[in-house]
Amino acid sequence: MAIITLRESITQAMREEMIRDENVFIMGCDVGLRGNPFGITKGLMKEFGERRVLDTPISEAGFTGLGVGAAIAGMRPLVEILYDDWITLPMDTIVNTAAKTSYMFGGQAHVPIVIRAPFGVGGGVAAQHSQNNENWFVHVPGLKVITPSTPYDMKGLLKSAIRDNNPVLCFEHKRNYSLKGEVPDGEYLIPIGKACVRKEGKDCTIVTYSYMTYVAEEAAKDLEKEGISCEIIDLRSLLPLDYDTVMESVAKTSRVVVVTEAPLRGSITGEIVGEIIARGFDFLDAPPERVGSKNSPVPYNEALEALCTPKKEDIAAAVRKTFQ
Repeated sequence: MAIITLRESITQAMREEMIRDENVFIMGCDVGLRGNPFGITKGLMKEFGERRVLDTPISEAGFTGLGVGAAIAGMRPLVEILYDDWITLPMDTIVNTAAKTSYMFGGQAHVPIVIRAPFGVGGGVAAQHSQNNENWFVHVPGLKVITPSTPYDMKGLLKSAIRDNNPVLCFEHKRNYSLKGEVPDGEYLIPIGKACVRKEGKDCTIVTYSYMTYVAEEAAKDLEKEGISCEIIDLRSLLPLDYDTVMESVAKTSRVVVVTEAPLRGSITGEIVGEIIARGFDFLDAPPERVGSKNSPVPYNEALEALCTPKKEDIAAAVRKTFQ
Protein backbone atom coordinates (compact mmCIF):
# COMPACT_ATOMS: atom_id res chain seq x y z
CA MET A 1 0.00 0.00 0.00
CA ALA A 2 1.64 3.21 -1.18
CA ILE A 3 1.12 6.65 0.38
CA ILE A 4 0.68 9.27 -2.35
CA THR A 5 -0.87 12.70 -2.82
CA LEU A 6 -4.29 13.20 -4.32
CA ARG A 7 -2.55 14.89 -7.26
CA GLU A 8 -0.51 11.73 -7.86
CA SER A 9 -3.60 9.53 -7.58
CA ILE A 10 -5.16 11.41 -10.53
CA THR A 11 -2.04 10.87 -12.62
CA GLN A 12 -2.01 7.16 -11.74
CA ALA A 13 -5.66 6.72 -12.65
CA MET A 14 -5.27 8.42 -16.03
CA ARG A 15 -2.03 6.58 -16.88
CA GLU A 16 -3.50 3.17 -15.99
CA GLU A 17 -6.63 3.79 -18.04
CA MET A 18 -4.62 5.04 -21.02
CA ILE A 19 -2.55 1.85 -20.89
CA ARG A 20 -5.68 -0.29 -20.56
CA ASP A 21 -7.69 1.39 -23.33
CA GLU A 22 -6.11 3.06 -26.37
CA ASN A 23 -9.29 5.11 -26.90
CA VAL A 24 -8.58 7.16 -23.74
CA PHE A 25 -6.84 10.48 -24.43
CA ILE A 26 -6.27 13.79 -22.64
CA MET A 27 -7.07 17.24 -23.99
CA GLY A 28 -6.87 20.77 -22.59
CA CYS A 29 -4.78 23.91 -22.10
CA ASP A 30 -1.21 23.21 -20.94
CA VAL A 31 -1.81 19.50 -20.32
CA GLY A 32 1.05 18.43 -22.61
CA LEU A 33 4.42 20.17 -22.55
CA ARG A 34 3.73 21.98 -19.27
CA GLY A 35 2.04 19.03 -17.61
CA ASN A 36 -0.77 21.28 -16.32
CA PRO A 37 -0.22 24.04 -13.69
CA PHE A 38 -0.53 21.52 -10.85
CA GLY A 39 1.81 18.95 -12.45
CA ILE A 40 -0.92 16.36 -12.83
CA THR A 41 -0.28 15.46 -16.49
CA LYS A 42 3.49 15.94 -16.31
CA GLY A 43 5.32 13.32 -18.37
CA LEU A 44 2.19 11.85 -19.97
CA MET A 45 2.78 13.49 -23.36
CA LYS A 46 6.28 12.01 -23.46
CA GLU A 47 4.93 8.60 -22.43
CA PHE A 48 1.87 8.44 -24.72
CA GLY A 49 2.72 10.90 -27.49
CA GLU A 50 1.13 14.06 -28.87
CA ARG A 51 -1.82 12.20 -30.39
CA ARG A 52 -3.05 11.10 -26.95
CA VAL A 53 -2.09 14.14 -24.83
CA LEU A 54 -3.24 17.20 -26.76
CA ASP A 55 -2.35 20.79 -25.92
CA THR A 56 -5.20 22.98 -27.11
CA PRO A 57 -5.70 26.70 -27.70
CA ILE A 58 -7.33 28.67 -24.89
CA SER A 59 -10.87 27.86 -25.98
CA GLU A 60 -12.79 25.81 -23.42
CA ALA A 61 -15.93 25.85 -25.56
CA GLY A 62 -13.96 24.65 -28.58
CA PHE A 63 -11.97 21.78 -27.07
CA THR A 64 -14.85 20.56 -24.87
CA GLY A 65 -17.01 20.43 -27.98
CA LEU A 66 -14.28 18.44 -29.73
CA GLY A 67 -14.22 16.08 -26.76
CA VAL A 68 -17.98 15.54 -26.84
CA GLY A 69 -17.85 14.81 -30.57
CA ALA A 70 -14.96 12.38 -30.10
CA ALA A 71 -16.88 10.61 -27.31
CA ILE A 72 -19.96 10.19 -29.51
CA ALA A 73 -17.65 8.75 -32.19
CA GLY A 74 -16.35 6.09 -29.79
CA MET A 75 -13.34 7.65 -28.05
CA ARG A 76 -13.03 8.22 -24.28
CA PRO A 77 -11.68 11.77 -23.87
CA LEU A 78 -10.42 13.23 -20.61
CA VAL A 79 -11.01 16.96 -20.97
CA GLU A 80 -9.43 19.32 -18.48
CA ILE A 81 -10.86 22.73 -17.64
CA LEU A 82 -7.95 24.63 -16.11
CA TYR A 83 -10.17 26.14 -13.41
CA ASP A 84 -13.77 25.28 -12.63
CA ASP A 85 -14.59 28.97 -12.96
CA TRP A 86 -14.20 28.75 -16.75
CA ILE A 87 -16.59 25.84 -17.14
CA THR A 88 -19.15 28.52 -17.92
CA LEU A 89 -17.63 28.76 -21.42
CA PRO A 90 -18.50 25.20 -22.62
CA MET A 91 -21.78 25.15 -20.66
CA ASP A 92 -23.94 24.77 -23.78
CA THR A 93 -21.91 21.80 -25.03
CA ILE A 94 -22.09 20.06 -21.66
CA VAL A 95 -25.74 20.76 -20.85
CA ASN A 96 -27.37 20.62 -24.28
CA THR A 97 -25.23 18.02 -26.06
CA ALA A 98 -23.23 15.82 -23.68
CA ALA A 99 -26.06 15.40 -21.17
CA LYS A 100 -28.88 14.82 -23.66
CA THR A 101 -27.48 12.90 -26.61
CA SER A 102 -28.07 9.41 -25.20
CA TYR A 103 -31.70 10.26 -24.34
CA MET A 104 -32.41 11.91 -27.70
CA PHE A 105 -31.07 8.89 -29.62
CA GLY A 106 -32.95 6.36 -27.54
CA GLY A 107 -29.79 5.03 -25.92
CA GLN A 108 -28.19 4.21 -29.28
CA ALA A 109 -25.49 6.86 -28.78
CA HIS A 110 -23.31 7.41 -25.74
CA VAL A 111 -21.05 10.23 -24.55
CA PRO A 112 -18.28 8.62 -22.47
CA ILE A 113 -16.43 11.83 -21.64
CA VAL A 114 -14.82 12.87 -18.34
CA ILE A 115 -14.44 16.58 -17.68
CA ARG A 116 -11.99 17.34 -14.86
CA ALA A 117 -12.15 20.74 -13.16
CA PRO A 118 -10.11 22.07 -10.19
CA PHE A 119 -12.46 24.06 -7.98
CA GLY A 120 -12.89 25.69 -4.62
CA VAL A 121 -11.60 28.48 -2.40
CA GLY A 122 -8.02 28.84 -1.21
CA GLY A 123 -4.76 30.66 -1.72
CA GLY A 124 -6.08 34.13 -2.46
CA VAL A 125 -6.65 33.61 -6.17
CA ALA A 126 -9.75 35.80 -6.24
CA ALA A 127 -13.27 35.67 -7.59
CA GLN A 128 -12.54 34.15 -11.02
CA HIS A 129 -10.37 31.25 -9.72
CA SER A 130 -12.18 30.22 -6.52
CA GLN A 131 -15.73 29.22 -7.31
CA ASN A 132 -17.79 26.13 -6.46
CA ASN A 133 -19.89 25.55 -9.57
CA GLU A 134 -20.60 21.86 -9.00
CA ASN A 135 -24.14 22.67 -7.88
CA TRP A 136 -25.19 23.82 -11.35
CA PHE A 137 -24.53 20.43 -12.91
CA VAL A 138 -26.43 18.46 -10.28
CA HIS A 139 -29.52 20.12 -11.78
CA VAL A 140 -28.93 18.58 -15.23
CA PRO A 141 -30.36 15.12 -15.99
CA GLY A 142 -27.95 13.00 -17.99
CA LEU A 143 -24.78 14.06 -16.17
CA LYS A 144 -22.87 12.44 -13.33
CA VAL A 145 -20.96 14.58 -10.81
CA ILE A 146 -18.20 13.30 -8.51
CA THR A 147 -16.19 15.14 -5.83
CA PRO A 148 -13.56 12.76 -4.36
CA SER A 149 -11.70 14.02 -1.29
CA THR A 150 -8.98 11.39 -0.66
CA PRO A 151 -6.30 9.88 -2.93
CA TYR A 152 -7.94 6.45 -2.56
CA ASP A 153 -11.36 7.75 -3.58
CA MET A 154 -9.98 9.91 -6.37
CA LYS A 155 -8.18 7.08 -8.10
CA GLY A 156 -11.04 4.58 -7.75
CA LEU A 157 -13.76 7.02 -8.78
CA LEU A 158 -11.84 8.57 -11.67
CA LYS A 159 -11.13 5.14 -13.15
CA SER A 160 -14.85 4.31 -12.85
CA ALA A 161 -15.70 7.64 -14.51
CA ILE A 162 -13.39 6.94 -17.46
CA ARG A 163 -15.09 3.57 -18.03
CA ASP A 164 -18.61 5.02 -17.68
CA ASN A 165 -20.64 5.47 -20.86
CA ASN A 166 -22.18 8.70 -19.55
CA PRO A 167 -20.63 12.18 -19.25
CA VAL A 168 -18.99 12.57 -15.84
CA LEU A 169 -17.79 15.82 -14.28
CA CYS A 170 -14.99 15.38 -11.75
CA PHE A 171 -14.57 18.37 -9.42
CA GLU A 172 -11.17 18.37 -7.68
CA HIS A 173 -10.65 20.77 -4.78
CA LYS A 174 -7.34 22.59 -5.18
CA ARG A 175 -6.65 22.40 -1.45
CA ASN A 176 -6.84 18.61 -1.58
CA TYR A 177 -4.15 18.17 -4.25
CA SER A 178 -1.26 17.94 -1.78
CA LEU A 179 -3.09 15.79 0.79
CA LYS A 180 -1.63 12.29 1.19
CA GLY A 181 -3.31 8.96 1.75
CA GLU A 182 -2.99 5.22 1.23
CA VAL A 183 -3.70 3.85 -2.24
CA PRO A 184 -3.60 0.11 -3.07
CA ASP A 185 -0.95 -1.01 -5.53
CA GLY A 186 -3.33 -3.14 -7.59
CA GLU A 187 -6.42 -2.48 -9.68
CA TYR A 188 -9.58 -1.24 -7.92
CA LEU A 189 -12.69 0.76 -8.74
CA ILE A 190 -15.11 2.73 -6.55
CA PRO A 191 -18.71 2.83 -7.85
CA ILE A 192 -20.12 6.27 -8.67
CA GLY A 193 -23.04 7.10 -6.39
CA LYS A 194 -21.82 5.52 -3.15
CA ALA A 195 -21.09 7.71 -0.11
CA CYS A 196 -18.58 6.93 2.64
CA VAL A 197 -18.93 7.24 6.43
CA ARG A 198 -15.69 9.03 7.36
CA LYS A 199 -16.43 9.00 11.09
CA GLU A 200 -19.05 7.12 13.03
CA GLY A 201 -21.09 8.93 15.67
CA LYS A 202 -24.43 8.80 17.47
CA ASP A 203 -25.66 12.35 18.18
CA CYS A 204 -25.67 14.31 14.88
CA THR A 205 -25.00 13.56 11.22
CA ILE A 206 -22.82 15.94 9.19
CA VAL A 207 -23.32 15.48 5.43
CA THR A 208 -20.64 17.07 3.28
CA TYR A 209 -18.13 16.51 0.46
CA SER A 210 -14.66 17.34 -0.85
CA TYR A 211 -12.53 19.76 1.24
CA MET A 212 -15.34 20.46 3.69
CA THR A 213 -15.03 16.83 4.85
CA TYR A 214 -11.73 17.74 6.50
CA VAL A 215 -13.18 20.91 8.04
CA ALA A 216 -16.09 18.85 9.39
CA GLU A 217 -13.63 16.39 10.95
CA GLU A 218 -11.96 19.26 12.82
CA ALA A 219 -15.35 20.49 14.03
CA ALA A 220 -16.24 16.97 15.18
CA LYS A 221 -13.02 16.77 17.24
CA ASP A 222 -13.97 19.97 19.08
CA LEU A 223 -17.53 18.75 19.66
CA GLU A 224 -16.27 15.46 21.10
CA LYS A 225 -14.78 17.50 23.96
CA GLU A 226 -18.31 18.73 24.71
CA GLY A 227 -19.70 15.21 24.68
CA ILE A 228 -21.33 15.50 21.23
CA SER A 229 -20.59 12.58 18.91
CA CYS A 230 -20.90 13.41 15.19
CA GLU A 231 -21.16 11.01 12.26
CA ILE A 232 -19.54 12.42 9.11
CA ILE A 233 -20.72 11.34 5.67
CA ASP A 234 -18.51 12.19 2.69
CA LEU A 235 -20.88 12.06 -0.28
CA ARG A 236 -18.06 11.54 -2.87
CA SER A 237 -20.72 11.64 -5.60
CA LEU A 238 -23.33 14.42 -5.89
CA LEU A 239 -25.16 12.94 -8.88
CA PRO A 240 -26.26 10.26 -8.29
CA LEU A 241 -26.38 10.89 -4.54
CA ASP A 242 -26.40 8.07 -2.00
CA TYR A 243 -29.49 8.88 0.08
CA ASP A 244 -29.57 5.35 1.53
CA THR A 245 -26.38 6.02 3.49
CA VAL A 246 -27.57 9.52 4.47
CA MET A 247 -30.94 8.30 5.74
CA GLU A 248 -29.42 5.34 7.60
CA SER A 249 -27.29 7.81 9.55
CA VAL A 250 -30.11 10.31 10.14
CA ALA A 251 -32.33 7.50 11.45
CA LYS A 252 -29.58 6.76 13.99
CA THR A 253 -28.71 10.32 15.12
CA SER A 254 -32.05 12.17 14.56
CA ARG A 255 -30.14 15.38 13.78
CA VAL A 256 -28.41 16.55 10.60
CA VAL A 257 -26.21 19.40 9.35
CA VAL A 258 -25.46 19.68 5.62
CA VAL A 259 -22.25 21.51 4.66
CA THR A 260 -20.96 22.93 1.38
CA GLU A 261 -18.21 25.36 0.46
CA ALA A 262 -20.43 26.87 -2.23
CA PRO A 263 -22.51 29.99 -1.55
CA LEU A 264 -25.43 28.76 0.52
CA ARG A 265 -28.17 30.31 -1.62
CA GLY A 266 -29.29 27.83 -4.29
CA SER A 267 -26.71 25.25 -3.20
CA ILE A 268 -27.10 21.48 -3.05
CA THR A 269 -27.65 21.72 0.72
CA GLY A 270 -31.26 22.78 0.13
CA GLU A 271 -31.86 19.82 -2.18
CA ILE A 272 -30.39 17.38 0.35
CA VAL A 273 -32.40 18.80 3.25
CA GLY A 274 -35.57 18.61 1.13
CA GLU A 275 -34.93 14.94 0.37
CA ILE A 276 -34.18 14.16 4.03
CA ILE A 277 -37.47 15.73 5.10
CA ALA A 278 -39.42 13.91 2.38
CA ARG A 279 -37.84 10.55 3.14
CA GLY A 280 -37.64 10.68 6.93
CA PHE A 281 -39.30 13.68 8.61
CA ASP A 282 -40.28 11.49 11.56
CA PHE A 283 -36.63 10.58 12.19
CA LEU A 284 -35.77 14.17 13.05
CA ASP A 285 -35.70 15.61 16.57
CA ALA A 286 -34.67 19.06 15.32
CA PRO A 287 -34.84 21.11 12.10
CA PRO A 288 -31.93 20.33 9.71
CA GLU A 289 -29.22 22.97 9.57
CA ARG A 290 -27.24 24.16 6.53
CA VAL A 291 -23.73 25.65 6.37
CA GLY A 292 -22.17 27.28 3.30
CA SER A 293 -20.19 30.26 2.07
CA LYS A 294 -21.45 33.81 2.10
CA ASN A 295 -23.53 34.81 -0.93
CA SER A 296 -20.67 36.88 -2.29
CA PRO A 297 -17.89 36.67 -4.88
CA VAL A 298 -14.72 35.31 -3.24
CA PRO A 299 -12.38 38.21 -2.28
CA TYR A 300 -8.72 38.37 -3.34
CA ASN A 301 -7.60 39.40 0.15
CA GLU A 302 -6.95 36.16 2.05
CA ALA A 303 -8.31 37.51 5.34
CA LEU A 304 -11.58 38.42 3.62
CA GLU A 305 -11.52 35.12 1.72
CA ALA A 306 -11.45 33.28 5.05
CA LEU A 307 -14.47 35.27 6.24
CA CYS A 308 -16.47 34.13 3.22
CA THR A 309 -16.07 30.36 3.62
CA PRO A 310 -17.28 27.93 6.30
CA LYS A 311 -14.91 27.22 9.18
CA LYS A 312 -14.98 24.48 11.79
CA GLU A 313 -16.54 26.94 14.23
CA ASP A 314 -19.49 27.50 11.85
CA ILE A 315 -20.11 23.76 11.54
CA ALA A 316 -19.82 23.23 15.30
CA ALA A 317 -22.29 26.07 15.91
CA ALA A 318 -24.79 24.52 13.49
CA VAL A 319 -24.49 21.16 15.25
CA ARG A 320 -25.07 22.80 18.65
CA LYS A 321 -28.13 24.55 17.26
CA THR A 322 -29.77 21.17 16.56
CA PHE A 323 -29.75 20.55 20.32
CA GLN A 324 -31.49 23.80 21.27
